[in-house]
Amino acid sequence: MMEVFEKGGHKIFWGDALEVLSTEIQDNSVDLIFADPPYNIGKNFNGRQDKWLSDNEYLEWCYQWLDLCVKKLNGKGSLYVMTATQNMPYFDIYLRGKLHILSRIVWYYDSSGVQAKKHYGSLYEPILFCVKDRNHYTFNAHDILVEARTGAERKLVDYRKPVPTVYNTKKVPGNVWEIPRVRYRMDEYEKHPTQKPVALLERIILASSDPGDLVLDPFAGTFTTCYVAKKLGRRSTGIEIDEDYVKIGLRRLQILTHYKGEELGREPRVYEQPQPAQQALFERE
Repeated sequence: MMEVFEKGGHKIFWGDALEVLSTEIQDNSVDLIFADPPYNIGKNFNGRQDKWLSDNEYLEWCYQWLDLCVKKLNGKGSLYVMTATQNMPYFDIYLRGKLHILSRIVWYYDSSGVQAKKHYGSLYEPILFCVKDRNHYTFNAHDILVEARTGAERKLVDYRKPVPTVYNTKKVPGNVWEIPRVRYRMDEYEKHPTQKPVALLERIILASSDPGDLVLDPFAGTFTTCYVAKKLGRRSTGIEIDEDYVKIGLRRLQILTHYKGEELGREPRVYEQPQPAQQALFERE
Protein backbone atom coordinates (compact mmCIF):
# COMPACT_ATOMS: atom_id res chain seq x y z
CA MET A 1 0.00 0.00 0.00
CA MET A 2 1.24 3.46 -0.90
CA GLU A 3 -0.42 6.86 -1.00
CA VAL A 4 1.01 10.20 -2.08
CA PHE A 5 0.09 13.72 -0.97
CA GLU A 6 1.65 16.77 -2.61
CA LYS A 7 1.40 20.53 -2.51
CA GLY A 8 3.71 23.39 -3.41
CA GLY A 9 6.93 21.42 -3.82
CA HIS A 10 6.34 19.26 -0.74
CA LYS A 11 5.48 15.59 -1.03
CA ILE A 12 4.45 12.99 1.55
CA PHE A 13 4.55 9.27 0.85
CA TRP A 14 2.50 7.05 3.14
CA GLY A 15 4.28 3.74 2.71
CA ASP A 16 7.32 1.59 3.42
CA ALA A 17 10.65 3.38 3.05
CA LEU A 18 12.33 0.59 1.05
CA GLU A 19 9.45 0.42 -1.42
CA VAL A 20 9.17 4.18 -1.87
CA LEU A 21 12.92 4.68 -2.22
CA SER A 22 13.12 1.84 -4.76
CA THR A 23 10.21 2.88 -6.97
CA GLU A 24 9.28 6.53 -6.43
CA ILE A 25 12.47 8.56 -5.85
CA GLN A 26 14.64 9.23 -8.89
CA ASP A 27 18.33 8.36 -8.67
CA ASN A 28 20.75 11.32 -8.39
CA SER A 29 17.85 13.70 -7.67
CA VAL A 30 18.21 14.65 -3.99
CA ASP A 31 20.42 17.40 -2.56
CA LEU A 32 20.20 16.47 1.12
CA ILE A 33 19.01 13.39 3.02
CA PHE A 34 18.39 13.31 6.75
CA ALA A 35 17.81 9.71 7.89
CA ASP A 36 16.65 9.02 11.44
CA PRO A 37 15.52 5.38 11.33
CA PRO A 38 14.22 3.20 14.17
CA TYR A 39 17.15 2.35 16.44
CA ASN A 40 16.28 -1.29 17.25
CA ILE A 41 16.03 -0.48 20.97
CA GLY A 42 12.40 -1.36 21.65
CA LYS A 43 10.58 1.97 21.22
CA ASN A 44 6.85 1.78 20.58
CA PHE A 45 5.88 3.68 17.44
CA ASN A 46 2.10 3.72 17.63
CA GLY A 47 1.97 -0.06 18.09
CA ARG A 48 4.94 -0.86 15.85
CA GLN A 49 7.69 -2.28 18.02
CA ASP A 50 11.16 -1.00 17.20
CA LYS A 51 12.86 -4.38 17.68
CA TRP A 52 14.24 -6.81 15.12
CA LEU A 53 14.78 -10.52 15.78
CA SER A 54 18.55 -10.03 15.78
CA ASP A 55 21.13 -7.29 15.40
CA ASN A 56 22.22 -8.79 12.09
CA GLU A 57 18.69 -8.65 10.74
CA TYR A 58 18.41 -5.01 11.75
CA LEU A 59 21.72 -4.13 10.11
CA GLU A 60 20.83 -5.95 6.89
CA TRP A 61 17.65 -3.85 6.70
CA CYS A 62 19.65 -0.69 7.35
CA TYR A 63 22.19 -1.51 4.65
CA GLN A 64 19.34 -1.81 2.13
CA TRP A 65 17.97 1.69 2.72
CA LEU A 66 21.45 3.18 3.09
CA ASP A 67 22.35 1.84 -0.38
CA LEU A 68 19.16 3.36 -1.77
CA CYS A 69 19.88 6.71 -0.12
CA VAL A 70 23.34 6.79 -1.69
CA LYS A 71 21.76 6.22 -5.12
CA LYS A 72 19.25 9.02 -4.63
CA LEU A 73 21.87 11.66 -3.74
CA ASN A 74 23.04 13.86 -6.59
CA GLY A 75 26.71 14.60 -7.22
CA LYS A 76 26.93 17.42 -4.66
CA GLY A 77 24.54 15.77 -2.21
CA SER A 78 24.95 15.21 1.52
CA LEU A 79 23.66 12.51 3.87
CA TYR A 80 23.15 12.95 7.60
CA VAL A 81 22.31 9.68 9.31
CA MET A 82 21.51 8.82 12.92
CA THR A 83 21.23 5.57 14.84
CA ALA A 84 21.83 4.21 18.33
CA THR A 85 25.35 4.53 19.73
CA GLN A 86 25.82 0.75 19.63
CA ASN A 87 24.94 0.59 15.93
CA MET A 88 26.79 3.64 14.64
CA PRO A 89 30.18 1.85 14.27
CA TYR A 90 28.54 -0.52 11.76
CA PHE A 91 27.03 2.39 9.82
CA ASP A 92 30.36 4.21 9.85
CA ILE A 93 32.34 1.29 8.48
CA TYR A 94 29.68 0.40 5.91
CA LEU A 95 29.43 3.94 4.51
CA ARG A 96 33.18 4.53 4.26
CA GLY A 97 33.32 2.62 0.99
CA LYS A 98 30.37 4.49 -0.52
CA LEU A 99 30.61 8.11 0.67
CA HIS A 100 33.12 10.49 2.25
CA ILE A 101 32.47 10.88 5.99
CA LEU A 102 33.39 14.46 6.84
CA SER A 103 32.16 14.70 10.42
CA ARG A 104 31.11 12.46 13.27
CA ILE A 105 28.71 14.63 15.24
CA VAL A 106 27.58 14.21 18.83
CA TRP A 107 24.13 15.64 19.56
CA TYR A 108 24.33 16.23 23.32
CA TYR A 109 21.36 16.96 25.57
CA ASP A 110 20.68 16.99 29.27
CA SER A 111 18.04 14.64 30.65
CA SER A 112 15.67 15.03 33.56
CA GLY A 113 14.53 11.43 33.23
CA VAL A 114 15.67 8.34 35.13
CA GLN A 115 19.33 7.61 34.45
CA ALA A 116 21.27 4.36 34.69
CA LYS A 117 22.42 3.26 38.14
CA LYS A 118 24.92 0.52 37.23
CA HIS A 119 26.63 2.15 34.24
CA TYR A 120 26.99 5.61 32.67
CA GLY A 121 23.72 6.85 31.23
CA SER A 122 23.52 8.00 27.62
CA LEU A 123 23.10 11.73 27.04
CA TYR A 124 23.88 11.93 23.34
CA GLU A 125 23.03 10.54 19.91
CA PRO A 126 25.59 10.22 17.10
CA ILE A 127 25.18 11.67 13.61
CA LEU A 128 27.31 10.98 10.54
CA PHE A 129 27.76 13.77 7.99
CA CYS A 130 28.66 12.27 4.60
CA VAL A 131 29.03 13.61 1.07
CA LYS A 132 29.33 12.04 -2.39
CA ASP A 133 32.15 14.30 -3.60
CA ARG A 134 34.44 15.80 -0.97
CA ASN A 135 35.56 18.46 -3.47
CA HIS A 136 32.06 19.55 -4.50
CA TYR A 137 29.31 19.74 -1.90
CA THR A 138 27.13 22.37 -0.27
CA PHE A 139 28.25 23.79 3.06
CA ASN A 140 26.93 27.24 3.94
CA ALA A 141 29.22 28.01 6.86
CA HIS A 142 28.06 31.63 7.12
CA ASP A 143 24.47 30.51 7.76
CA ILE A 144 25.22 28.46 10.88
CA LEU A 145 27.74 30.54 12.81
CA VAL A 146 27.58 30.39 16.60
CA GLU A 147 29.09 32.45 19.39
CA ALA A 148 32.82 31.82 19.83
CA ARG A 149 33.06 31.70 23.59
CA THR A 150 36.76 31.01 23.97
CA GLY A 151 38.77 34.17 23.46
CA ALA A 152 36.00 36.27 21.93
CA GLU A 153 34.02 36.77 25.14
CA ARG A 154 37.16 37.87 26.96
CA LYS A 155 38.29 39.93 23.94
CA LEU A 156 41.60 38.09 23.80
CA VAL A 157 44.12 39.08 21.13
CA ASP A 158 45.87 36.60 18.86
CA TYR A 159 49.48 37.83 18.84
CA ARG A 160 50.62 35.04 16.53
CA LYS A 161 49.34 36.91 13.48
CA PRO A 162 51.48 39.52 11.67
CA VAL A 163 49.01 42.14 12.87
CA PRO A 164 47.67 41.26 16.35
CA THR A 165 43.94 40.63 15.96
CA VAL A 166 41.07 40.12 18.37
CA TYR A 167 39.65 36.58 18.17
CA ASN A 168 36.53 36.13 16.05
CA THR A 169 33.22 36.41 17.87
CA LYS A 170 31.54 33.88 15.57
CA LYS A 171 32.61 30.44 14.40
CA VAL A 172 31.34 27.34 12.60
CA PRO A 173 29.98 24.89 15.20
CA GLY A 174 32.23 22.04 16.24
CA ASN A 175 31.06 18.44 16.18
CA VAL A 176 29.43 18.50 19.63
CA TRP A 177 26.00 20.10 19.39
CA GLU A 178 24.22 20.98 22.62
CA ILE A 179 20.57 21.25 21.60
CA PRO A 180 17.69 20.43 23.99
CA ARG A 181 15.46 17.48 23.25
CA VAL A 182 11.80 18.13 22.47
CA ARG A 183 9.83 18.25 25.72
CA TYR A 184 6.12 17.74 26.26
CA ARG A 185 5.40 21.40 27.03
CA MET A 186 7.30 22.81 24.04
CA ASP A 187 5.23 24.39 21.28
CA GLU A 188 6.85 22.13 18.69
CA TYR A 189 5.99 18.91 20.55
CA GLU A 190 4.06 16.23 18.64
CA LYS A 191 2.91 12.83 19.87
CA HIS A 192 5.93 10.75 18.86
CA PRO A 193 8.55 8.94 21.00
CA THR A 194 11.68 10.13 19.16
CA GLN A 195 10.84 13.58 17.78
CA LYS A 196 13.90 15.58 16.71
CA PRO A 197 14.07 19.31 17.51
CA VAL A 198 13.56 22.05 14.96
CA ALA A 199 16.90 23.61 15.98
CA LEU A 200 18.78 20.44 15.02
CA LEU A 201 17.23 20.31 11.55
CA GLU A 202 17.65 24.03 11.00
CA ARG A 203 21.42 23.72 11.40
CA ILE A 204 21.62 20.72 9.06
CA ILE A 205 19.37 22.13 6.35
CA LEU A 206 20.90 25.61 6.41
CA ALA A 207 24.41 24.17 6.19
CA SER A 208 23.93 21.48 3.57
CA SER A 209 21.31 22.78 1.16
CA ASP A 210 20.38 25.94 -0.73
CA PRO A 211 16.95 27.50 -1.31
CA GLY A 212 15.05 25.43 -3.87
CA ASP A 213 17.05 22.26 -3.15
CA LEU A 214 15.29 18.95 -2.50
CA VAL A 215 15.50 17.55 1.05
CA LEU A 216 14.49 13.93 1.70
CA ASP A 217 13.60 12.23 4.98
CA PRO A 218 12.94 8.49 4.53
CA PHE A 219 11.68 8.04 8.13
CA ALA A 220 9.75 11.27 8.52
CA GLY A 221 8.00 10.67 11.87
CA THR A 222 6.65 14.08 12.88
CA PHE A 223 7.92 15.58 9.60
CA THR A 224 10.20 18.07 11.33
CA THR A 225 12.70 17.76 8.45
CA CYS A 226 10.04 18.64 5.88
CA TYR A 227 8.58 21.37 8.10
CA VAL A 228 11.97 23.07 8.48
CA ALA A 229 12.75 22.60 4.77
CA LYS A 230 9.55 24.43 3.87
CA LYS A 231 10.24 27.17 6.40
CA LEU A 232 13.69 27.71 4.85
CA GLY A 233 12.52 27.75 1.23
CA ARG A 234 13.60 24.24 0.24
CA ARG A 235 11.51 21.50 -1.38
CA SER A 236 10.88 18.34 0.62
CA THR A 237 9.89 14.70 0.40
CA GLY A 238 8.98 12.70 3.50
CA ILE A 239 8.30 8.97 3.74
CA GLU A 240 6.33 7.55 6.67
CA ILE A 241 4.72 4.15 7.24
CA ASP A 242 2.34 5.12 10.08
CA GLU A 243 -0.94 6.81 9.14
CA ASP A 244 -1.20 8.88 12.33
CA TYR A 245 2.26 10.33 11.76
CA VAL A 246 1.36 11.04 8.13
CA LYS A 247 -1.55 13.12 9.43
CA ILE A 248 0.93 15.15 11.50
CA GLY A 249 2.88 15.83 8.32
CA LEU A 250 -0.20 16.81 6.35
CA ARG A 251 -1.03 19.35 9.06
CA ARG A 252 2.47 20.71 9.65
CA LEU A 253 3.14 21.15 5.92
CA GLN A 254 -0.37 22.56 5.36
CA ILE A 255 -1.05 20.07 2.59
CA LEU A 256 -4.51 19.22 3.92
CA THR A 257 -6.81 20.71 6.56
CA HIS A 258 -9.05 17.61 6.74
CA TYR A 259 -8.33 13.90 6.31
CA LYS A 260 -11.08 11.31 5.85
CA GLY A 261 -13.60 13.77 7.20
CA GLU A 262 -11.50 14.61 10.28
CA GLU A 263 -10.07 18.06 10.92
CA LEU A 264 -6.30 17.86 11.23
CA GLY A 265 -5.72 19.63 14.53
CA ARG A 266 -2.98 19.10 17.08
CA GLU A 267 -4.04 16.87 19.92
CA PRO A 268 -4.42 18.98 23.11
CA ARG A 269 -1.87 18.33 25.87
CA VAL A 270 -3.15 17.15 29.24
CA TYR A 271 -2.63 20.58 30.80
CA GLU A 272 -4.58 22.23 27.96
CA GLN A 273 -7.70 20.14 28.50
CA PRO A 274 -10.46 21.38 30.85
CA GLN A 275 -10.37 19.81 34.31
CA PRO A 276 -13.57 18.14 35.63
CA ALA A 277 -14.64 21.23 37.60
CA GLN A 278 -14.01 23.47 34.60
CA GLN A 279 -15.84 21.04 32.30
CA ALA A 280 -18.90 21.14 34.55
CA LEU A 281 -18.80 24.93 34.48
CA PHE A 282 -18.60 24.95 30.66
CA GLU A 283 -21.55 22.57 30.43
CA ARG A 284 -23.70 24.77 32.76
CA GLU A 285 -22.89 27.79 30.62
